[in-house]
Amino acid sequence: MHEIQSKPQPRSWPERLRILQVIPTLGVGGAEQMVGHLLLGSSRSHDVAGVSLYPERNSPVESRLRDARIPVWHLGKRTGFEPRMYPALARALREFRPQVIHTHLSVLRYVLPTLLAYPVPLVVHTLHNLAERENDALGRTINRFAFRHMVVPVAISQEVAASFERFYGFKSRAIIPNGIPIDRYQSASDDRTRWREAEGFDRDAILFTSVARLEPQKNPFLLIRAFIALNNARAHLVLLGEGALTGAVKAHVHEHRLEGRVHVLGKRDDVREWLAASDVFVLSSNWEGNPLSVMEAMAAGLPVIGTAVGGVPELVRSGEHGILVPAEDCLAFTQAMQLLATDSGKRAAMGGAARSFASTAFRVERMVEGYISLYRAALMAGSSLPASSVATQRGAS
Repeated sequence: MHEIQSKPQPRSWPERLRILQVIPTLGVGGAEQMVGHLLLGSSRSHDVAGVSLYPERNSPVESRLRDARIPVWHLGKRTGFEPRMYPALARALREFRPQVIHTHLSVLRYVLPTLLAYPVPLVVHTLHNLAERENDALGRTINRFAFRHMVVPVAISQEVAASFERFYGFKSRAIIPNGIPIDRYQSASDDRTRWREAEGFDRDAILFTSVARLEPQKNPFLLIRAFIALNNARAHLVLLGEGALTGAVKAHVHEHRLEGRVHVLGKRDDVREWLAASDVFVLSSNWEGNPLSVMEAMAAGLPVIGTAVGGVPELVRSGEHGILVPAEDCLAFTQAMQLLATDSGKRAAMGGAARSFASTAFRVERMVEGYISLYRAALMAGSSLPASSVATQRGAS
């Protein structure tokens, strides 16, 4: 296999870089949301575009990019290996002429061979999950080669960075935590009452809301079991998201006759409104990277009950912004729900602290600035950066 050669590196680069983000889809997942935020934020000072391997999904991310007139190529990929992605990607590269390609999730298997025909000065890849969990076996093999030869790897949390070092045997080049548009989630106070009335919830109902794919990683059954053990007539559990476990979750809810109290609502475009109407955010994952859903909930002023996995403890200070419990610990999860269901003062105090922390720590501008600084440093260094020179830590906030 021929090693991919970069174009000769100039000594200086223009103020406006040409940056292409490449991702499988621009749907509603956390990585997709992050790419949307990064495209929108960097478009103010740079020429940016996106590539989605799969067809358009009519998602809120795609709508925002259209409104901002950010070009996106949708390559129409079908399930499985598709050789036609190589010429399709090459056409996008020739048309946009990027100086930076920023890849996400499983796309390197298509991007790297394409670069044999169309070299680009810099390729950056963000790891959105623990290194051993983010890709299939072939994808991890491709990533290992790429990270050692020509691709700059970036972790989204300290725990993801640690998993990268454990799995690949060397350090990631940077840690750049995700960010969100804080103002979008800090809603007016009357949103809560209006939304509850529209959705049929009483004013005094206690809404535990989870925004997560219904997949084994998120462990929705632990959340339902913990809610059943809560045994509080005022409490409701709202599940926003869908996935491979959707049918099984709905069957489980029906089997336990919980349809009036556990609400499996699938994918929704009104997550911001649901968060504004809720009392507590809950997430029962077995593993995580740096979940945007937790950031969004905290920005909306919700206390968080979650499992202390991945980058979650880097977002939530247990006892201050919410309560973190061990993974798979149903009893501890129920006890945390019971405490916040019965103590409105603690809910308010933790929610206020979460909102205050999110207002500074999770701002999308910090994420955008981190990546732009990384691009420039890597271009100037010819991608040969010491591991510590571009690290960005949220702890300084």
